[in-house]
Amino acid sequence: MFRFFVSSKDVLTKSIRLNADDSGHIRSLRLRPDEKFIICDGNNTDYICQLGERSNGASVEIVGQYESNGEPGIKCNIYIAYSKGDRLDYAVQKSVELGVHEIILFESERCVAVPHDIPKKVKRLQRIALETAKQCNRGIIPVVSSTGKFNTMLDDAVEKSAYTLLFYEDEDNVHLKDIMEQQLSFTSISLITGPEGGFEPFEIDLARSKEIPVISLGPRVLRSETAPVVALAAIMYQTGNL
Repeated sequence: MFRFFVSSKDVLTKSIRLNADDSGHIRSLRLRPDEKFIICDGNNTDYICQLGERSNGASVEIVGQYESNGEPGIKCNIYIAYSKGDRLDYAVQKSVELGVHEIILFESERCVAVPHDIPKKVKRLQRIALETAKQCNRGIIPVVSSTGKFNTMLDDAVEKSAYTLLFYEDEDNVHLKDIMEQQLSFTSISLITGPEGGFEPFEIDLARSKEIPVISLGPRVLRSETAPVVALAAIMYQTGNL
């Protein structure tokens, strides 16, 4: 079924108000009055809806509801360094598909490109997150945001989650499997991946000074858009959410 998102304040007792974009989209689909589609309130509740015989296009009828089944049992925030081109587009899209809770962008020392207009970049990536959430039956729209420099990012990551991991291409001794075998009870986690040029050694030292585990994603060096997707997929698998 087709899927849309609305604000929870637009969900009424027996109907849901639509914004102009969604109303126009639904009209363009030429749905029958009794044809069912899904509207999610972004708070993990799905509503089965139909246009109804008296629809004016501004609201739809609620005919049923249930808890969304697309949300994992772990809140995973992923911190991705800025990168050039459309690499962030890919990372955001695939992270949303895999069940990420929030995506936070940050500036690292070796970032090849940092957007001149960060709010515009974030807004564009948020749109990608919205469209992907519709496609893959998410119960929320993961938020895309930015948090500034590396040190600020580390503090934010630790504050937001019960556990934090930083993935480093030059780490040879500690692997994700080793960490996951020891840590299986947390309900939230922050994952940090670097830019095209990798992390500077002083950044790794700073992370370790904050007692953030620095670990490897294997013997192959992954691209900046691949590393967050691989890390997230591994966490989801290990915690039974994949």
